[in-house]
Amino acid sequence: MAQIVMLKHKDSGIVKKGFYGFSWTTLFFGFFPALFRSDFLTFIGGAVVLILLAVLTFGIGAAVAMFVWAFMYNKYYTRKLLENGYVFADSEGKTVEAKSRLGIA
Repeated sequence: MAQIVMLKHKDSGIVKKGFYGFSWTTLFFGFFPALFRSDFLTFIGGAVVLILLAVLTFGIGAAVAMFVWAFMYNKYYTRKLLENGYVFADSEGKTVEAKSRLGIA
């Protein structure tokens, strides 16, 4: 189950939701959550890889890849936001838990 942690860009002040944990939306809707979060490169790259896997393995490889990606995507997305200048802007408890689950010291 995905958990939400609020992030704020240190220069512009834009606030976004970061996520960690299993992504049910990614499991059921593929790479469309990346598109809805304006993560366009991940959407395009993931869709291309998924289509290739589906064609080469008659769909089985794509299903396995989506299952694995559902475990990884929220962490990937949130870490990417942090690398792009966002900082944690949530309660101390949520921030500590998020850092722990994201593997941030």
